[in-house]
Amino acid sequence: MTTRSAEHATIVIERHLKAPVARVFRAWSTPEAKRQWFACHGDWVPLEYGLDFRPGGLERNHVADTDGLLHAYDARYIDIVPDTRIIYAYEMRLGEACISVSLATVTFEAEAGGTMMLFTEQAVFLDGYADNGARLQGTEIGLDNLALFLERETGPVH
Repeated sequence: MTTRSAEHATIVIERHLKAPVARVFRAWSTPEAKRQWFACHGDWVPLEYGLDFRPGGLERNHVADTDGLLHAYDARYIDIVPDTRIIYAYEMRLGEACISVSLATVTFEAEAGGTMMLFTEQAVFLDGYADNGARLQGTEIGLDNLALFLERETGPVH
């Protein structure tokens, strides 16, 4: 018998990115761009990816870890204000088990030299899943990848 539980957590990450707001927003909103930086584990095998970036649109990122276990991210976009904010809800599954449901808000503000981006996630970890900081770590890795992607995009062409 499974014990039912809901453990709440809030993650807040502020990033100062060396790119204009429009380019940072485009990295979130364009499937070709987001797919390049969104993964937090480069050695995992991509299985399925899709991004329909509009209110009511869906995003799907399914990967298999090095043991072959499915890690499934399925999101629905709720509110999008171009170059200002993105609000979406998503669930994460390991295999067939839903381990969490989250509401995420990403805001963008122009600042000297680039963009201040604020990522806030309100997560509910389900049925005894022990996150132990993995969500924060994975999100930070993904946002590090975003910064690297933006730097490559603006770097000199060889």
